[in-house]
Amino acid sequence: MDFVDAPAQPREATILELREFSRRLVRELGFMRSTLAGSELAPSAVHAIIEIGAAPGINAKALGEILRLDKSNTSRQVARLEAEGLVRRQADDADARSSTLHLTAAGQKLRAKIDRFATDQVSSALRRLVPADQQALVRALALYADALAHDNPNSAGHTASASTTGVQIVEGYRPGCIGDIASLHARFYAANWGFGAFFEQLVATGLAAFAQGLPAANQALWLAMERGRALASLAIDGHGGQDGQPGDGHAHLRWFIVDDSLRGTGIGRQLMTRAMDYVDARFAQTYLWTFKGLDAARHLYESFGFELAEEAEGSQWGTKVTEQRFVRHQPANGKRV
Repeated sequence: MDFVDAPAQPREATILELREFSRRLVRELGFMRSTLAGSELAPSAVHAIIEIGAAPGINAKALGEILRLDKSNTSRQVARLEAEGLVRRQADDADARSSTLHLTAAGQKLRAKIDRFATDQVSSALRRLVPADQQALVRALALYADALAHDNPNSAGHTASASTTGVQIVEGYRPGCIGDIASLHARFYAANWGFGAFFEQLVATGLAAFAQGLPAANQALWLAMERGRALASLAIDGHGGQDGQPGDGHAHLRWFIVDDSLRGTGIGRQLMTRAMDYVDARFAQTYLWTFKGLDAARHLYESFGFELAEEAEGSQWGTKVTEQRFVRHQPANGKRV
């Protein structure tokens, strides 16, 4: 198959699952306890120590914005930390009416202890995950945190969008991409359609033969790469035309897949845009094969001008599915609407 997209579950179910995950994280990380991270401080005080240590000279207003505390709560928090000898105020050289915050020697020592505790806690959890799942977890949590902060009036300047951070779209073969793409296909189809080793072998051998011939006229491969790993892919396998010049032949859109960690980031649409620009300059028609039931994928195809041409039920993959063939004709003026 050429593209996969998990059938979307009802939004209400997703909300309930995320709420449950959030409650579990709060419990497991220790935020329900009166003290946090092996210290004698409450969770809010621990966060204040971490932020002041990370940005020596921060003022109380900026600290409150980061911690999502109002002015009075921030003042009380800083006053308690001062009283315990962990934080000291210093006159701001640029504004005599305000002061900056710094950790004392005792505060620095406590921050180092908190860092060790947190590092050990996270390290222990990551040892139970394979590297691929670790990367997916980091991206998913970054996206979730960014989404939560989006409507927070105090979030500006403190949260970076994770939708494209660290991900680059590149053209052509990259070492390891064949295994990455085959793995993405195999895991998804095994979980959702019951496919096994035969399907994974088919993807890997077909893609390997295709990639071995790159670069080639009328053939192209795009990858979304992060830290040397392919997290999304799309290929155009064209027939007709010579040496990359326009022809009246057909192009096959293949191996279009996006890792779960990149869903909702627009990467899939970016790959499709590049591919359609490529085929519009070379081919009269582009087609792809997919399965019935992948509604999000179908919506994406149709937004780029693909139309359902045929469908038939089959079981050659070991599971009975309805295969669909979508076709797109080159725009009359060579440009998409």
